[in-house]
Amino acid sequence: MTAFDPELAAALEGMPSGPPLGPESLASVRRMLAEGNLSCAEAIGDRDLVWEDRAVPGTDVVVTVVKPRDARGAPGFYNIHGGGMVLDDRFADLPRMVALVEEFGFVAVTVEYRLAPEHPHPAPLEDCYAGLTWMAENASDLGFDPAKLIVGGGSAGGGLSAGVALLARDRGGPALAGQLLLCPMIDSANDSASTVEFAERGVWSRAANEFGWRSLLNGQTSPYAVPATAADLTGLPPAFIEVGAAEIFRDEDVDYARRLWAAGVPTELHVWAGAYHGFDRFAPDSEVTRAALAARASWLRRTIGRA
Repeated sequence: MTAFDPELAAALEGMPSGPPLGPESLASVRRMLAEGNLSCAEAIGDRDLVWEDRAVPGTDVVVTVVKPRDARGAPGFYNIHGGGMVLDDRFADLPRMVALVEEFGFVAVTVEYRLAPEHPHPAPLEDCYAGLTWMAENASDLGFDPAKLIVGGGSAGGGLSAGVALLARDRGGPALAGQLLLCPMIDSANDSASTVEFAERGVWSRAANEFGWRSLLNGQTSPYAVPATAADLTGLPPAFIEVGAAEIFRDEDVDYARRLWAAGVPTELHVWAGAYHGFDRFAPDSEVTRAALAARASWLRRTIGRA
């Protein structure tokens, strides 16, 4: 049985436990997460950055833009938040996003997409795609170079990012310079060896994963919703995939990287020993997190430089 990294294990022990995620607990878990999210002002602090909310015309989609005060020709980052397809909101990733804006000068947009089970597929994906299309079409106004647009997110946000990349390819939509997939949720089968091994260990269980997929799919099937089932991965943008060796998504993410390589897609894969799902959030000062952040930053610098 794979052991957790000692620093990460210590952080896990200090985390409060809540009720199992399911229909009965969904509303209370959503409230708890919303109360813990930072506002834009809190996340930005005294950094010389600006932010604003924007509505995507013709939709009910709202996005928040965070960028340097005088952005011109900057790279762009389109953020899709996680939450197992059923939780959280566009502010959940603000600390990570603000750090990227500060380090790389990104014009960053984070999207509010509708959540399952109230809004099953294709609603979340279409919301994400609408926000991405709006961002690309307004590149000049926002102050970034559309040739340097990267989509990314963690967990469900990683899965939706992979789905959006497939959708953009097939619809002739925005050209993406890269896709940053952090422990992406991409396979609804929920039956891999790592899924069984870590079914009840870490912070995202097999049961929670089943609830998230069931809520999203509602009996449907689509390669855009479940990227692991896409038959053709050719022509996708370069990918960065990161996953913990000690989490349920390990095997499906490694397999997705393998299939991207086979399809000729430039792909970088990092499997962090002893790391569970979302380790960078729960143990931000750990050595594993420092290594992971450095790897992400290196890939971003190289990807922006090639675009």
